[in-house]
Amino acid sequence: MTDNKLASRLYPTRIDIPADARSKIVAILNQTLAATSDLKSQTKQAHWNVKGTDFYQLHELFDEIAGELEEFIDLVAERITALGGYACGTVRMAAASSILPEYPTEIIAGMEHVTALADRFGPYAKHLREAIDKTNDLGDADTADLYTEVSRTIDKRLWFLDAHLQAAANNSGNGAPATAQNLDRTAARV
Repeated sequence: MTDNKLASRLYPTRIDIPADARSKIVAILNQTLAATSDLKSQTKQAHWNVKGTDFYQLHELFDEIAGELEEFIDLVAERITALGGYACGTVRMAAASSILPEYPTEIIAGMEHVTALADRFGPYAKHLREAIDKTNDLGDADTADLYTEVSRTIDKRLWFLDAHLQAAANNSGNGAPATAQNLDRTAARV
């Protein structure tokens, strides 16, 4: 975990948000920075390693999503520094502080990667919505607005991932949720 003092460190600034509130906001933003960096790297992991009949479509989708996440990384890091904070943005810092589980290395099939990403985008989306409320309660409407902007895109991307899984579950004929196990059974029948 990134040193809490480092994640909430403040430099002098003329922004009129009180230092105590800014310190808490910067810590929240640094948690988001870690999770966003981790999610981007996990999305690239899927992009590089996806195989199967949906390869090209998913390869392109994952790359597009990773590009959006890269923009959010920069947006969050720059908001941290605009508030007088220190952006904890190295890969090692992200890995130590991310709220996301490690990406599975044993998967290769497209729907397995879609499931793994959806399982990470869900908690990330929840984190963003919670951050909207927390930063708004701390008197920082601008950061809450940043979170709202990111949240809209992440919810859309989660919808895209879930749509693949919903179709796969529907095609399995059993109405069960789309899990890697159900997807494997579906693939075995084809």
